[in-house]
This record gives sequence, C-alpha cells and structure tokens, in this order.
Amino acid sequence: MTKPLEFPIARRCPFDPPEEYARLRAEEPIARARLPRVDQEVWLVTRHDHVRALLTDPRLSSDRFDPQFPQHRQLQEQLRKGFAGASKALIGLDLPEHTAPRRMVVNEFTMRRVNELRPRIQEIVDERIDAILAGGNEADLWTELATQVPAMTISELLGVPDDRREFFQRQTEVLLEAGSSMEAQFAASGALNAFMEDLITGKEADPGDDLLGRLIVRNRETGVFTHAELVGMAMLLLVAGHETVSNMIALGTIALLREPGAYAELQKDPDLVVKTVEEMLRYQPTTDGLPRFAKEDIEIGGVTIKAGDGVMFSLTSANRDEEVFDNAAEFDPHRGDRRHVSFGYGIHQCLGQNLARTELEITFRTLVRRIPTLRLAVDVADLPYKETVAINGVCAIDGVSALPVTW
Repeated sequence: MTKPLEFPIARRCPFDPPEEYARLRAEEPIARARLPRVDQEVWLVTRHDHVRALLTDPRLSSDRFDPQFPQHRQLQEQLRKGFAGASKALIGLDLPEHTAPRRMVVNEFTMRRVNELRPRIQEIVDERIDAILAGGNEADLWTELATQVPAMTISELLGVPDDRREFFQRQTEVLLEAGSSMEAQFAASGALNAFMEDLITGKEADPGDDLLGRLIVRNRETGVFTHAELVGMAMLLLVAGHETVSNMIALGTIALLREPGAYAELQKDPDLVVKTVEEMLRYQPTTDGLPRFAKEDIEIGGVTIKAGDGVMFSLTSANRDEEVFDNAAEFDPHRGDRRHVSFGYGIHQCLGQNLARTELEITFRTLVRRIPTLRLAVDVADLPYKETVAINGVCAIDGVSALPVTW
C-alpha cells in the first residue's frame, strides 16, 4: 500500500504551491494523506470539481465537537473555552441547525452594508499610507499596512472602543503568530474571550449601532443565540476578519510585484484592480486546507470515503486546476475569475467575503495611486515566510512576518 502523503505538503518555494498537486489532480485526485500535527489519516481532495461537490454534500460534517473531526485534541480542548461558542453558533453546525444562525448575521455582510463602510475603510487606508510616506522612502508593509487595515476595520465593525483596540489587535496577533507557543496561544485565547465577554455584556445593556449591537437586538426577538454563543460569534468574526485579510494584502502585493509590469498597469487602469484582487485570491489563497469528516459512506471519483473518515480539501490545488482555469499556474491580473474556492464553498462559504474584497480593492487602488514606484526591497526568496498552524492544529495559514518595500 502506498505510504500516505503528509499534509500540508512541503513546497520548494513558499509562494508557489507544491508541485505534487499537479500530479495528484491528474492521477490521484482523492488520495490518502497523513496529518502529522494530529497523527491522523484523512482523504486529501485536490480537484476543483470534487472540492465543490463535497463541500455541498450534507453527508460531510463540520462538527468540531465530534471526535471524528480532524483536529489537534489537546489544542482543541485548551481553546474550546474561547471558540466553543463560535463552533456552536455557526462554523461547527450542519444543516438544518446552521440555517437560523447564519440568517442572523448574513445581512451584516451584504454589499449594501459593506458599501456603508467604504468611506471609513478609505480613511483607514489613507491614514496608514500617510504614516508610511511620512517615514521616508522605505517601510515594512506588513506591520504598517497589511495588519493595520483589517484590524481597524473589524474594530469599527464590531464596535470595539478606541482605547481597547491596541490590546484587541495584539492578542489576535499572538493567537495566530507562527512563533507563538501553545501556552501563549492559550493565554491570548483566554484574554480575548474575557474581552469579548465584557464587550457583549456591555452591548447587551446598551446595544449601539454596530454589528454586535444590531445582532443583540435581533437576538432578543429570535432567541437564536445564547450569551455564550454571542461571545463565540464575536470571536469568530474577529479571527476570520483579521489574519486572513492581512495575509492577503501581503501575499497579493508580492504576487503583483513579482509579475513584470502588473503594478504599472494598475496605475494606468485603476478599474483593473477589481479583477486583479480576484486573481490574487485565486492565485494564493491564505489557507490551504478545510477539514471535514464523513457521516455516511460517500462514493466519488472512484473512491469510497467511509463513514467516520476525515477529509481535507486543498483550496490551493483546486484554485490551480487546469480543467477550470486556463494557464492556471500564471498570475493574470485580467482573469477576474470568481470560480476559485478561496472563500470556501457551500453553506460555510465565508460570510465576510464582500467585506474582504472591498478592503483589498480599496487598499490596492489607493496603494498604486499614492505610491506609484513601489517595489520589493529584498528578493522574493529572502522574504520571511510564515506558516501559522490554524487553531484546529490541522491546516496552515500562509503569509509573511515582514514585507520590506521601497519606492
């Protein structure tokens, strides 16, 4: 029997997908793989059509509390106080339980609601670029822009008080930093949970006109969420809306500056930014892996996924599927293809994708206009790549820990 692959699969270049994915898509699109971080074997799904089919299959479960779900047991037990509410509120629910909680929050992320935030996002981006330009002709775009824009935006969205935002951001960074020890993650999770507990308690007394306040008012009528689940929802929105967008700003900048002439082309045609952002998302998704487990036997692609088997979806591989995307290995700012799965697919597709797209669009539209000669200050090979273990201890979040640029 062939020895299972190890997931995540090693890469020759951290900014390009593993070469093994092309072989898997062609020869073994649903393959056995081992998750060394949790000492568990799963089915690794690498082809676009299989990923989309299975992510909409009700026989697969997202229940984080089921012992068959692929996850790091010790880490999950330690973090469950901070994220149990989030799992029970939304991300760990299957149909039909998932419908009512999602309906409670989905209207907060419509394009109409996101467009109301556009002026404030633009102010945030301009303030950050003002600070960058005031510092001379070089900067670390990771710390001075990429981490700041989503952190300040999510703080606005959730109604975090101004005097608590620095604490809020720092604990989030510790929770998701590549170099954080397990003990540091536990401490940050506990601190954030206590913070959110206080924030939700305060808003239950005086809701205010922000996302959490409106959610609390709606919940008084529907009773969908318990207090603990409201705290968990706030934690989920914080983590989902912060680190992934930060990494996408950084990785998108790298992809743009690696492609000769792409940055200059955006200056000539700023409206091309919308298509370019879509291509950034396809080309380098920040997370390469979505875990699930089978509740029943599933026949697909000549393989039988048995009840109880874990399943891992490679979003990176699906986004490079040559059967779906022409010249899939190339970064094409004109592509604008939204069939990628960087936001997932099915009932758990990212709630905040409209907000993420808007943050990215405003950031890059402003960056190319205000710093037209931007370039990397070091070779791509010398950028400090990081692979952060997600809180389930299974999949990795791609990014950098610094992005030195000059102009």
